[in-house]
Amino acid sequence: QVQLVESGGGLVQPGGSLRLSCAASGFTFSSYFMSWYRQVSGKERELVAGITSTGAGTTYADSVKGRFSISRDNAKNTVYLQMNSLKPEDTAVYYCKTATIAGWGKFYWGQGTQVTVSS
Repeated sequence: QVQLVESGGGLVQPGGSLRLSCAASGFTFSSYFMSWYRQVSGKERELVAGITSTGAGTTYADSVKGRFSISRDNAKNTVYLQMNSLKPEDTAVYYCKTATIAGWGKFYWGQGTQVTVSS
């Protein structure tokens, strides 16, 4: 079955950096667009960044452009989110998400990892 396991979250001071990882299994990782979302309690989940199957193309929310960078290692079935110059408003639970998986007809979420930016 499809599994996505995020890691790398934690508490960081404003201006600091974190790198999130999402280890995938159960599907052909290298064939699918992957993305990171975040959610603050009581608000809708929002797209942070996405990356094409080969890694050649990326997209970012305006709020994180120039500070966050998404990448992937298809040999390790892992997608990353490098977060620099973190702000208190980046505090959220961060989730990775697959595109719709052929054959299953659905997409999948990881369990999430908490990022807290505070002094």
